[in-house]
Amino acid sequence: MARDLYQQVTDRMVAALEAGNVPWIRPYSVSGSAIPMNAISNRPYSGINVVLFWISKAEGYATSRYLTFKQAKEAGGHVRKGEKGMPLYFFKQLAIQDKATGEDKTIPMLREYTVFNVAQCDDLPEHIVTGKTSTTPKNPDDRAAEADAFIAATGADFREGTGKPCYIPSKDFIAMPSFKDFHAAPNFYSVAFHELAHWTGAKSRLDRDFSGRFGTKQYAAEELVAELSAAFLCAEFGFDNEQQNAAYLASWIELLKEDKRAIFTAASKAQAAANYLRDLAIAEPEALAA
Repeated sequence: MARDLYQQVTDRMVAALEAGNVPWIRPYSVSGSAIPMNAISNRPYSGINVVLFWISKAEGYATSRYLTFKQAKEAGGHVRKGEKGMPLYFFKQLAIQDKATGEDKTIPMLREYTVFNVAQCDDLPEHIVTGKTSTTPKNPDDRAAEADAFIAATGADFREGTGKPCYIPSKDFIAMPSFKDFHAAPNFYSVAFHELAHWTGAKSRLDRDFSGRFGTKQYAAEELVAELSAAFLCAEFGFDNEQQNAAYLASWIELLKEDKRAIFTAASKAQAAANYLRDLAIAEPEALAA
């Protein structure tokens, strides 16, 4: 009997949450990038694979560069005997014939492959092992000019110093407390990225509507998307994400237990939100260079 990959990943995520291990919470500084990447292409992984990587880090993986058994061999190295790989997931488009209409169509088929951390390998070239320069943890007391420029470049109506953090859809603006009201800079930017993620869901932007998919759980699903998107951006900017919305934990567990594809949808939508914000910022190079 074929394994149910959706259920396999969901079970792993639920187990982590029920144990109190929220994968995207990182209240400690790490060396290297917090976003996993392929050690050969230097291409970052995305979506659900980032979240699974964060679970694996909690289990003992210390570096963020991965490659397949074949890639390690082709690079002149090898995976050490007895090492256990990490499963990653991708969607492959499968061509089928619609039984009702007889027309050809494609459907996404979830596939699994295994990668190994460079620390699990021997004889790899140094540039594959080390890759890019490690991310330097930010000063928790100072504003980050690069992150401030990123927020400004999105074009969002971002009103700092206006009260409780929230995105108000009816007026299309983000309210935020002042920077000085937060205990540390990472807390401020984590909340700011969270609200920006909500902002991307407006009909005029990504038009993210979960009412048909998740019904009464749509609020929990949207909060999970915003939480993951903020975590992705915190990792990119080198912030130690300490914000933990414990109030949503039970609802997220319930959501995942009811729908084995929910975590895939949430991670995919979160990545799309982060990408959308990044694309807006890239389109405003002068703001980022300020």
